[in-house]
Amino acid sequence: MTRTGLLLLASAALLSTAARAAVPSPSDVLDQGEASWYGPRHAGHRTTSGAIFDPRRMTAAHPSLPLGTWVRVTDDRTGRSVVVQVNDREPEHGVRCIDLSEGAAARLGMIGRGVAEVTLTRASPAEAEEVAEAPEPAALRAPHGRRHKHRARR
Repeated sequence: MTRTGLLLLASAALLSTAARAAVPSPSDVLDQGEASWYGPRHAGHRTTSGAIFDPRRMTAAHPSLPLGTWVRVTDDRTGRSVVVQVNDREPEHGVRCIDLSEGAAARLGMIGRGVAEVTLTRASPAEAEEVAEAPEPAALRAPHGRRHKHRARR
């Protein structure tokens, strides 16, 4: 076999290993279904965990995962993912499995759609640490000092 052939073979083997690693095994999946998001009208209210809800934070409501659990939420259509902490409860909505904060939904790219088909997997402690260091999504930064445009129209 030629040197080029060996390189192609080795590259294909590495790519298939990486592709398998990117797809969670069935034992890693915590939940699957539809994600929605909630935002400004809930700001300042207490969540089930006792924290004050801030729509810019990477948080979520889930019907049964333990409060404090860090979860990677992956959009099944786009492959984009975010890491959120479950700090609230939501009633079960049939196919809906999680409600994301507006900040998490913005990073996932689902604000305009409102809902997305997602897969939930447990996030590692290192992934959870990265969330605290991530900058605020541009979509949520207040334009000209105002936090919400719709409130200025009153």
